[in-house]
Amino acid sequence: MENCLFCKIARKEVSSDIVFEDENFVVFRDINPIAPFHLLLIPRKHIHSIDHVKEEDKILMGDLILTAQKVARSHKLAGYKLHFNVGRQGGQVIDHIHLHLTADLPAQTGRKP
Repeated sequence: MENCLFCKIARKEVSSDIVFEDENFVVFRDINPIAPFHLLLIPRKHIHSIDHVKEEDKILMGDLILTAQKVARSHKLAGYKLHFNVGRQGGQVIDHIHLHLTADLPAQTGRKP
């Protein structure tokens, strides 16, 4: 989508603190973090929200979860939370599906990959 903020971030038309990207996803720091460690994971494909995921998106959505796992492991997080906000009443502010990855502490020692 042309005017979507997250699409613009994915296309690098808007700067963001990107921590990981590949052909399908971009992961960047949330500008309004709700935890000491807070990243957003977005697919490059524009999908409005969880309510707009289609059967054809199920592999992409599975890969989104695996990407979150990969990013959490690369940051050596001992524990973390993943959540989606859906719709305005559910707290969704940007109309592009995004997965929040949050943790109370940015890194834990002693965790084996």
